[in-house]
Amino acid sequence: MALPDLNLLVALDVLLDEGSVAGAARRMHLSAPAMSRTLARIREAVGDPILVRAGRGLVPTPRALELREQVRELVEQASGLFHSGELDLGNLSRQFNVRTNDIFMVCFGGRLFELMRQQAPDAVLRFVPEIDGDDDAMRAGRIDLIVGASDKLTPEIKSQGLFSCRFNGLVREGHPIFDAPITPERFAAFDQISVSRRGLARGPIDKALAELDLSRRVVLISPSFFSAVLALHDSDLILPMPDPVIATCGKLGLPLRSFEIPLPLETVRVRQSWHPRFDNDSAHRWLRELIKRCCEEGFQG
Repeated sequence: MALPDLNLLVALDVLLDEGSVAGAARRMHLSAPAMSRTLARIREAVGDPILVRAGRGLVPTPRALELREQVRELVEQASGLFHSGELDLGNLSRQFNVRTNDIFMVCFGGRLFELMRQQAPDAVLRFVPEIDGDDDAMRAGRIDLIVGASDKLTPEIKSQGLFSCRFNGLVREGHPIFDAPITPERFAAFDQISVSRRGLARGPIDKALAELDLSRRVVLISPSFFSAVLALHDSDLILPMPDPVIATCGKLGLPLRSFEIPLPLETVRVRQSWHPRFDNDSAHRWLRELIKRCCEEGFQG
């Protein structure tokens, strides 16, 4: 019995991850025509189109979605079999997909990239935005790590604490809130910005104010902390921000000033989380240690 070409499994894994012949060709260091021929061989071997045209892009067929997790596991097992020895960072050629928000990317991403470049110059770091309704991303192998404060993860997921932070107020230099002691009443009196990728205007701050029979007026909702920062320069808006963002704004020399929000807000705990399949993966463990180091150095500096 003739064995199938197992290289097709690797190509199928990359094609399903990229959703693009051109993207898969770049990952596998092939020409686009060669990748197209490989896709044709995969289609013949599987008996399914695998990827079909939808507008300008390609989308997976139901059969491809059924195969995705199984193919990823087979490729990872094969990779572990042939690379089970000591980790050679100098020759590590691997893309790490990290799901996080713009806070981690802007506050720690530059330092993380620099450390990766020094130790594993061929490794690639890919930040992936947070997406609702994609809870199986780590289980399916589409995501290597999730960095964030959410605790809504499946029970088998492993986690490690990275840092804790608190929200403070951020305003422009010369803001009138500094003209008198900052009380809950004065804090709530100024129009504010809410940062929410889901477009939400209310959160823990509003709950704390409600307990004092107070409320604030949110006049601007932004999906990104750092786009919200730009709205402060020419306004009297207040932007509640976590400590790492405020520290980064200070390093950039922005004409902004912070203050302690006069409310009993809970500390936010940020962690990195991963699927158990990566627990003993030496390259994955190296990345986790690097992220932990970046966060520790960030708070020390």
